[in-house]
Amino acid sequence: MTARHFDLSNRLCLVTGSSQGIGLALAKGLAEYGARVVLNGRDPDKLAKAAADLRAERCDVETAPFDVTKADDVAAGVENIERSLGPIDVLINNAGMQFRTPLEDFPAERWEQLLATNVSSVFYTGQAVARHMIKRGRGKIVNIASVQAELARPGIAPYTATKGAVRNLTRGMCTDWAKHGLQINAIAPGYCKTPLNQALVDSEEFSSWLEKRTPAGRWGDVEELVGAAVFLSSDASSFVNGHTLYVDGGITVSL
Repeated sequence: MTARHFDLSNRLCLVTGSSQGIGLALAKGLAEYGARVVLNGRDPDKLAKAAADLRAERCDVETAPFDVTKADDVAAGVENIERSLGPIDVLINNAGMQFRTPLEDFPAERWEQLLATNVSSVFYTGQAVARHMIKRGRGKIVNIASVQAELARPGIAPYTATKGAVRNLTRGMCTDWAKHGLQINAIAPGYCKTPLNQALVDSEEFSSWLEKRTPAGRWGDVEELVGAAVFLSSDASSFVNGHTLYVDGGITVSL
């Protein structure tokens, strides 16, 4: 295996939820390895700013604003990308959200929102993109799970449920689509400094607990997820399928 196996030149990569945080970091990382990246989100203004920032760093970037929680919007958005920009070679299913409150007080509407954003979006977008990939006999799908697919903390039981679903949906996608030449895997980030986690980052008590709980002894940086994304998006992972890669500083293997 050589460096060319990690080269993403001439590949079109759609990254959902990529106007900030993990999605934006992954989009930038893929672009740095040669990919043409399509940023996705619901806010056209935020996408435009993110795209401008990446272009300033000489990344090849397009935008595709649509709501990944709505099946019809996803189908139309994916069709538009395939028609106007070209075939999608790589899909990073990154869109996600968090809501923290004791389980007995968890609002039903927030439960439905979590399911739509963290699980349904993966199904809708994965299915819409895979239909094109299957016809071509190739394609990469990388779903963003979480260490919460393995672990639970007070106040986030529904989030934990959704990320466990993403891990198993990844396995199911592999079982159905590997025979068509697709590789479908997941990345499970540990605790990274993101807008989603800002309240925890700012909490001295939580940060102290996390640093003691994590063998690496620190928060992760979103840029540290790029290597896993490039690997799973490239030819280097041609026989890796249905796998969840934990990038977590060791938190899932230590008591």
